[in-house]
Order: sequence, then structure tokens, then C-alpha cells
Amino acid sequence: MSTETVNAILIRRIRFSETSLILTWFSQQFGKIKTIAKGALRPGSPLAGKTDLFFQCEMSFSRARKSEIHTVRELVVVEPFLKIRTAYLNMLTASYFTELVEESTELEHAEPEIYDLLRRGLGYLEREQATLRAIVFFEAELAKVLGMHMDKQSESSRQLMESLTRAPEARAALMKQLGR
Repeated sequence: MSTETVNAILIRRIRFSETSLILTWFSQQFGKIKTIAKGALRPGSPLAGKTDLFFQCEMSFSRARKSEIHTVRELVVVEPFLKIRTAYLNMLTASYFTELVEESTELEHAEPEIYDLLRRGLGYLEREQATLRAIVFFEAELAKVLGMHMDKQSESSRQLMESLTRAPEARAALMKQLGR
């Protein structure tokens, strides 16, 4: 098994067993990657505290031979985006951004522009309060990268929502929080 190292953002975390997690990452080099973090929930694990959502990490992983789920070997947190967690609306918005990215991309298909957009979106939420304008901008930029660009940002957002299945529900919850 070969070990690879990549800079990636954690976009989904699912408990697999008492001590292990299935983690979905988004990286510039490989796009969406699924990994298992064996023993990550054990006290004293070298992975403990490094598997929170939105963490940007340098991740070393071993590729699986017969599965799409690779094995995490080592994690180094590069940017934890901790300030996002101080405001519920920002957490909800960051979750929505990651939901959009996860739903609109394929497994192990590099999308460097989408990675950069997600990193910039999380960076914005780290510094500023989430706004409708920021959300529509993110949606429109994602639509542009996916080839769904329209003349107006709001039209691009609508086009994107019509092509996805889970994201519209997440967007409705977000709009409710914004009072829209």
C-alpha cells in the first residue's frame, strides 16, 4: 500500500464503530476522498482532536486496493477555522457550503477551483458573520465552476438548487435562520 499526503478539508464525519470514524475530505489534488480513521475515538489516539468538521489538515493516507475508503495514517491540523464555531449561523452556513460541495462533486475527481472556493468560503466565515449575499455568492461561484453559470447570481443559485437533491433542504433551514 502506498502512502500519499494531501492538504484537505473535512466535510463529513460518520461514526463507524466504537472507536473509528468514516471521514469525507475535499482536497485540491484528488477532490472528494473517503477515509477511515481507525481508533480516532480512543483516548490517547494520535488522531484524537484532529477530526472536527471544517478542519483543514495535511493528511497522510494509504490507498485501499479494493475499496473507495482509504486509511488515514496521520493528520496535522493546518487551519481549524475555530471562530466559525462561535456563531450558530456561521456553523449552519459552513455546513451548507460543505453539503453543496459534497453533493455536487464526484469521488476522487480533482476540482481545484471548488477546493479553493470552499477554503475561501470557510475563511470568510472565520472573519465575518454569514449573510445572504455571501451565501448567494458561494452558490453562484460553485454554479460557474460546474458549468451552470447564468447572467445573475440569483439565477445561478436557482439553477444549482434545481440540480441537487439534499442541498435545497439545507438551504431552506439556512434561509429560515436568516429570516428569509
